Amino acid sequence: MSSTPPPADRPRPPRTAAVIPAAGRGVRLGPGAPKALRVLGGTPMLIHAIRAMAASRAISLVVVVAPPDGAPEVKHLLDEHALPERTDYLVVPGGETRQESVRLGLEALPEDVAVVLVHDAARPLVPVDTVDAVAAAVRDGAPAVVPALPLADTVKEVEPAATPGEPEPVLATPVRARLRAVQTPQGFDRDTLERAHAEVAVDGEGATDDAGMVERLGRPVVVVPGHEEAFKVTRPLDLVLAEAVLARRRANDGF
Repeated sequence: MSSTPPPADRPRPPRTAAVIPAAGRGVRLGPGAPKALRVLGGTPMLIHAIRAMAASRAISLVVVVAPPDGAPEVKHLLDEHALPERTDYLVVPGGETRQESVRLGLEALPEDVAVVLVHDAARPLVPVDTVDAVAAAVRDGAPAVVPALPLADTVKEVEPAATPGEPEPVLATPVRARLRAVQTPQGFDRDTLERAHAEVAVDGEGATDDAGMVERLGRPVVVVPGHEEAFKVTRPLDLVLAEAVLARRRANDGF
């Protein structure tokens, strides 16, 4: 007689979840609704970002971290829009900072989640291939993974001016071939990310993203190819470009 337990008794394989911090107001887009709730192609950017995560079959749960007093509004928003039914969704209130919001999203994850992707709600058009590549690299053993693109422009390190608009002296010119523009989703082994949020404080001179926090732990971070359509919508011009990309997708493949 086989000693293999029936399927119902087998432990479930570790899950992959996405956390989307969406508590910021996005002042560079001007007054109005929080950035994540700005409309793109008739649909809030947050919904586009959630759909982008849920499009990956690797992701079984999306946790949306809402503004501290805006969780009911965000829950209502999710109920109003069609989302893939094979994915679970959870909305939790966020904190006053992005780091606090991500930490609160992590605390809401079920115990069987082993891989976590953290994605900016302001990157609504990231292709599913990029999401899949990040998740796969973490599952293959990398503790932290970021999608990134080579830079087209030469970059200068400067001494910031005391007054905006004043000339700034150049300190150095980094080697462009070694530089990358980092995007999201960033992927992590859950234990590594939780440790980073417990031990590393984000400040003006330190880490500015979750991968940077992991770096400050001394853990390796690897890069996978990003995508030009995974840009961040922070200025009005970015919103115009995002509308154009979305219109092209709809014309080409009914996205």
